[in-house]
Amino acid sequence: MKIKSQKDFWAGIMFIAVGVAFAWGALGYNFGSSARPGPGYFPFGLGVILALLGALVLFGALTIETEHGDRIGKIAWKPLGIVVGSVVLFGLLLPWVGMAVALPVLVVTSAMAGDEFHLGAALVSAAVLTVGSWVIFIYGLGLTIPVWPKFMG
Repeated sequence: MKIKSQKDFWAGIMFIAVGVAFAWGALGYNFGSSARPGPGYFPFGLGVILALLGALVLFGALTIETEHGDRIGKIAWKPLGIVVGSVVLFGLLLPWVGMAVALPVLVVTSAMAGDEFHLGAALVSAAVLTVGSWVIFIYGLGLTIPVWPKFMG
């Protein structure tokens, strides 16, 4: 069988692998029932759905013809490093400076990985994501994530 789209082929393989890994990892938790789901219920279902989506993408890569085989280009190492570094920086900063500082740093530094970086747009995105994260995680779910820097109490 001939691969007709390399990008979709490898994306499908990745989705299947991640989905199977999540579903397999969820097997170690209690499933509960449909009426009272346990901690393994949602990750297992999500993993199965992701694997099925990957199978659909993989099927399309093997059956739908694309121009020039939709080849995979070179890996963009610099943007990849910037995004991974931003996430690591966020993880290191969060306990010390809180979500109000760490999340905007994450958004602005990861936005620098793009070719069309605009500081104003990154700051607006950072503000919206920070407020939204506060509403969802702190106010809505009641999680104990530090919001402000330690020195501010």
